[in-house]
Amino acid sequence: MSRRSGGCLRCCLVVFAVVSALCVSGPSLYSKLNKGLSFGAPSSCSPCVCDCPPPLSLLKIAPGLANLSVTDCGGNDPDLKEEMGKQTVDLLTDEMNLQETVGQEQARHMNITLAEARRVASLYQREADKCIAATETCEQARESAEALLTKEKKVTSLWEQRARQAGWEGE
Repeated sequence: MSRRSGGCLRCCLVVFAVVSALCVSGPSLYSKLNKGLSFGAPSSCSPCVCDCPPPLSLLKIAPGLANLSVTDCGGNDPDLKEEMGKQTVDLLTDEMNLQETVGQEQARHMNITLAEARRVASLYQREADKCIAATETCEQARESAEALLTKEKKVTSLWEQRARQAGWEGE
């Protein structure tokens, strides 16, 4: 059953592909076939007559756009005049000064961040020291309680032994 449906699916796909190809390329093949079968008969289409006006030029659309050479661009700006008058050495010096300033700002920011990290680390270290001291105190108290319990067991065992010697039978 699955072989049969697989073959049917392939057949349908092939038919679909052929029909799609004919739909896409059919009109152009049809027109070429018609031209080829006319055998020199005059064409039914008359020659085109174009009385279109010439395209508008950029000068007619926007006269200001054609003159792209602006002579007084930034002529009134003293900062721009000063910047444009500098030599390459001056520009490189300015760039180096700017890089130095940026480096100093980054170093300052790094120092502030490092100081903050040290402060937080110190705070955590103090908290850890407190925890260690509390743990040691608890451990000492546990050891002391364990020693007292051992001592109390010995005393209880001694009294139980004396009681049995005196005739106590226990529970």
